[in-house]
Amino acid sequence: MIMKIATIIARSLFGLFFFVSGANKFLHFFPEPPTQGAGAQFMGAMFETHYIYVVATCEVVGGLLLLTGRYAPLGLTLVGPVVVNILGFHIFMDNSGLPIALIASAFALFLLWRYRGNFAGLLKAPADPADTRSQPIAAASSTAHS
Repeated sequence: MIMKIATIIARSLFGLFFFVSGANKFLHFFPEPPTQGAGAQFMGAMFETHYIYVVATCEVVGGLLLLTGRYAPLGLTLVGPVVVNILGFHIFMDNSGLPIALIASAFALFLLWRYRGNFAGLLKAPADPADTRSQPIAAASSTAHS
């Protein structure tokens, strides 16, 4: 029972963090912290190319899915790459936000562990790599060309 409550709290906080962070990239209701050096160049390129809006969309949609709890594993799938990039950014380019990046990573790992059953199929290798029964898309495409 305690783990179920902890999961709901972690999922809600994590989802809220990403929803607000992603919405802020569109609506600018909180000022972005200033960065310098390579971090500033990286963020400048993200804004200049408008790629930041792709990331923000993943954050908003993933955050909403986590907040609702209905499709939490899909929400984790959308925000997972964002978490990796946040962590990499703060390790290699701007150490000032590293504590928040580590907290976000801890939440992500906790939630991935709690929803591990939903991701089990991704980590299960087929017994025989030549066996296409566990890979219906590949099997369908190979028979279409015959």
